[in-house]
Amino acid sequence: MPKIAEIEKTPNPNAMRFVLKEALTWGIARSFDNAEQAANDPLAAALFAIPHVTNVFYVDRWLTVTQDGQGYWDKLLMDLAPPIRAAEPAPQVAKDAEEARAFQTRVAPEDVQRLENINNLLDQQIRPALFADGGGLEVLELLENRLTIRYQGACGTCPSSLAGTLGAIENVLRRIEPDLEVIAV
Repeated sequence: MPKIAEIEKTPNPNAMRFVLKEALTWGIARSFDNAEQAANDPLAAALFAIPHVTNVFYVDRWLTVTQDGQGYWDKLLMDLAPPIRAAEPAPQVAKDAEEARAFQTRVAPEDVQRLENINNLLDQQIRPALFADGGGLEVLELLENRLTIRYQGACGTCPSSLAGTLGAIENVLRRIEPDLEVIAV
């Protein structure tokens, strides 16, 4: 049963980040955009049962909940705390994060090394900042010189993610892939 260490605002006014004293996962991010996607995840399903919840994203020792903008955070925080505290941490499983990413990403066999280089750079320079703000990003596809990403958690509906953040991601990645175009879906 994870205890909540802190509750933090994010740059997205419709998202809050919960910092936990125990890990919920071990490096594998879980992101849900609706109750149907969350049906097989007890924690996410319980959170979606609360009115106004529109997104649940969690990894390791933190969880971000996004609402529709119609709820009051004071009330929502009180409703969100019990299912978070009742959540059972996932058993620790040794899984190679690169292998998991490559499996989930559409990529041609000859581009696996390119994808690994891109993910390494994202891990070093982009994902930590997004995680700190209650979000993340998933690489969906690498097709020729086009990289398709999906924002997760608080970043998914944050106004700055499609403007400033996307440009920053593209600029960082162009250090190793000068012709790369980054598209967020």
